[in-house]
Amino acid sequence: MLMFYRNVWVLALLAMAACSPAGDEPAAAAPSTRAERDVKPTWREDYLALGQDTYERACASCHESGELGAPITGRREQWVGRSDLWQAVLFEHAKTGYLDMPGKGGQPELTDEAVQAAAEYMLGLTYPELPRD
Repeated sequence: MLMFYRNVWVLALLAMAACSPAGDEPAAAAPSTRAERDVKPTWREDYLALGQDTYERACASCHESGELGAPITGRREQWVGRSDLWQAVLFEHAKTGYLDMPGKGGQPELTDEAVQAAAEYMLGLTYPELPRD
């Protein structure tokens, strides 16, 4: 009799496993884009977007044409010979101005964070291999 009940249990388990939908239906594809995942941007994505926007509004007019001797974004040779602390110096000059470059690109309403984000954006375009914070 014990053998009979053991066989019934085995058959019942096999029947339940065969009825499971997981084996017959393909798994739903995982969303691949941020929009499909409906995920909020990370702080870094927000910061880089702020940098790009600020760069385009306040910096690009000179740093894409070389106006008034501004080093052109993306042309490394124009950025050579800067201070050993050039990243910190760049951020300070972007905020306060330097030579013919007005502080904050001539837009005093910009926040220091927006100006620094724009400077980091420029660095990313010019030196894409630099590690990100």
